Amino acid sequence: MSDIALSISILALVAVLGLWIGNWKVYGVGLGIGGVLFGGIFVGHFTDAWGIGLDSHTLHFIQEFGLILFVYTIGIQVGPGFFASLRSSGLKLNGFAALIVVIGCLVAILLHKIFDVPLPIILGVFSGAVTNTPSLGAGQQILSELGAQENMLDLTGMGYAVAYPFGICGILLTMWLLRLAFRVDINEEADEFEANNGQKKQSLHTINVAVKNTNLSGLMLKDVPALTDGDIVCSRLKRGEQLHVPRPESTIEVNDLLHLVGEKHALRKALLVIGEEVDASLSTRGTELRVQRLVVTNEIVLGKKIHDLELKEKYDVVVSRLNRAGVELVPTSQTTLQFGDILNLVGRHEAIEAVSGIVGNAHQKLQQVQMLPVFIGIGLGVLLGSIPFYLPGFPAAIKLGLAGGPLIVALILARVGSIGKLYWFMPPSANLALREIGIVLFLAVVGLKSGGGFVETLVNGDGLSWMGYGMVITLIPLISVGILARLFGQVNYLTICGMLAGSMTDPPALAFANNIHSTSGAAALSYATVYPLVMCLRILSPQILALLLWTL
Repeated sequence: MSDIALSISILALVAVLGLWIGNWKVYGVGLGIGGVLFGGIFVGHFTDAWGIGLDSHTLHFIQEFGLILFVYTIGIQVGPGFFASLRSSGLKLNGFAALIVVIGCLVAILLHKIFDVPLPIILGVFSGAVTNTPSLGAGQQILSELGAQENMLDLTGMGYAVAYPFGICGILLTMWLLRLAFRVDINEEADEFEANNGQKKQSLHTINVAVKNTNLSGLMLKDVPALTDGDIVCSRLKRGEQLHVPRPESTIEVNDLLHLVGEKHALRKALLVIGEEVDASLSTRGTELRVQRLVVTNEIVLGKKIHDLELKEKYDVVVSRLNRAGVELVPTSQTTLQFGDILNLVGRHEAIEAVSGIVGNAHQKLQQVQMLPVFIGIGLGVLLGSIPFYLPGFPAAIKLGLAGGPLIVALILARVGSIGKLYWFMPPSANLALREIGIVLFLAVVGLKSGGGFVETLVNGDGLSWMGYGMVITLIPLISVGILARLFGQVNYLTICGMLAGSMTDPPALAFANNIHSTSGAAALSYATVYPLVMCLRILSPQILALLLWTL
């Protein structure tokens, strides 16, 4: 058997063993995908002891390509929500989550200086303590750029493996300690969350309003103050027994009934201006109008604004809702269409059929992966990561590397959505498959390379000290920010738990937080709010740490 075939066979063995280990659970908590790392360490220990030679070039390529694949698909996944997470509604949570990352970096710097911990080791411990594998990859990448030898990179992997188990347990321990310290009543917290946030869900609301304000009589819809802000869509107008699809130029009269779609606070404001809510039916049933959902799949309309399609003018069809990546939005004339957008249309049967031909509505396309944009994105990401940035005072050029470059390009492309006929939409199942393959390959190689000296380091070396450093890096940021969020931010306990899990990008911790109160969505909502920003910070922080510590 050739060295390449042997290396790939060993990697397959590591993946099988590691995924099996990852499925082990203690009190419902397991290593998950991190089990592959320990599978690699176990197999690597024996291949080193028995003198089994593996092809280093093959392993190096697989490790780097696995990292690129993982980081790129992460960027495509979180890209649509990344910029939205920075808006005002999530600023407080994102601020606390970013503070956790910053404090972790400061603790790592102090440990490095006080205990003279070598840079490769502290980067590995830092990544393991926060249970973030892309962070490990980014750290190894920047160390390579700074000229570190292969054996030093293996130490980074060992530091990661030593700190990783408590990284998972430390999040759960922090949640438990905060619960004890503040004497939290879980049911009260869940009720409080529902009371304060129940109206802030991302789904839109509808009301039927009777026009009672005589000042509006004869006005066109586009001139009604409450309907001009872009927060509400009027999708149906009923006058007498006739149901119409309203246009901006449609005039309204007293006692007309309007079917309005929008966020609840905007609808309340409109109600004060227009008239009163009525319990009347504006259903299209029994009329020539119908409501239908269409999926945007036609490359011709990608990147175009709803106004450009002239749906109201040409087809007498109104777009009442737009669902993008699971989030319902109020469509405006300036809304740009992206692949996979789901449009809720109101109009006549033949008109909707005509619009269907324009937007595509080919559901089978949602299950297809356009591979050309995938490799364009990866190529652009690698190029961006390879561009050197020279800053005074630094010994080497700063590069985003194979972790930062593909991530930033993926975030931008996912936000743009499409360029011409190229679209960067990726079915969730395909994204998950590529992401899992990438991280398994990366962790398998890291484990194999670290396995040779892992046991010796843990038993007779400094492994226990590294474990202690990892505990400090895990606990200090989580506990301190958890206390700050509770005392000064007045943040709900369940929301804090989700934010802590998101700040470590740790799905097992999210599962634990969800189980604290099984019917509340507080933890999942805060996890999703902070995840995109934190994932980017976790990838960039070891690179910044390495550059700072290298120069100090």
